[in-house]
Amino acid sequence: MIIFGLRRNGAITLRHQTTNVMKKIFFILAIAGVAASMASGKVLRRQLSIFQGSVPETETIAPETMEFVYDYRWCVDTTASLEDNYDSDNMLLQIGPGGLSKFSSYKNLTVDSLIMRSSSDQIAQAAMDGKLSNGEFMTIYKNYPEGRLTHTEKICQDWFRYEEEMPALDWELTDSVTTVLGYACQSARCSFRGREWTVFYTEEIPIMDGPWKLHGLPGLIMTASDAEGHYTFECIGIKSKADRPVTIYKVPFNKTDRRGYYDAKHRYEVNPYAYFEATTGGHITVTDGAGNPQPDAYDPIELPYDYIELDWKK
Repeated sequence: MIIFGLRRNGAITLRHQTTNVMKKIFFILAIAGVAASMASGKVLRRQLSIFQGSVPETETIAPETMEFVYDYRWCVDTTASLEDNYDSDNMLLQIGPGGLSKFSSYKNLTVDSLIMRSSSDQIAQAAMDGKLSNGEFMTIYKNYPEGRLTHTEKICQDWFRYEEEMPALDWELTDSVTTVLGYACQSARCSFRGREWTVFYTEEIPIMDGPWKLHGLPGLIMTASDAEGHYTFECIGIKSKADRPVTIYKVPFNKTDRRGYYDAKHRYEVNPYAYFEATTGGHITVTDGAGNPQPDAYDPIELPYDYIELDWKK
């Protein structure tokens, strides 16, 4: 049995280490119980993060020619009840040959590197110190395989992968201009997956790519934002001569489609403890500071945010 603690208002992170047959698994439970109003005690978000003491093997799928770092911000509470309504991560866009690219968390690369060069004791201490906090597990591959878009992501302990045709975005060019990192940029907008997107792209970098699934303009997309400002991307760094290979994890993916992926993601986020137990056979007992069980921690919550693709249920 794995026993964690829970503080009802605010957030608490507790760690537990256990040995499971041949490998050590480090459990970090982060429970955000921030109220819609501080008096209501309504839980808006729960998160169960599981860190393993090793990094999955990777397969190199292409050499890299250029890379771009984006600041990615997303709204975690569209009801504006949290003090800080946004999370963020630095994302890395790696450009390979033939239109192939990879968009993934730069922070996760850093965590993987730390784990690979550390002993088990050092990893455990890093977890205790909060240095193994992962970024986004979402990874987007364009033109891998050719003409297809591949999305991979870790949900709890499960790795998911789905493919779809490279989406055709119907861009409308506008007269707005700006400068990003010294590059002259022009604006464009389009409707995509239920959101209205406005972007700024630069023809000075003739790469028809951009953050996330956005692409198809005559230059690199430097910034992007949906109409509500719930999801934003901004290029904050460029490396014109990169030597980091484009890789993919060699893990047993659950192959699905876009709807199947979102179904799993939604099941996990509304009730992470129940999802963990159902998919691993393990058990979690959530207690308060006095050791009293908190059965309501298993109650599904209503997510206070929308996914980046609003049409996922269709």
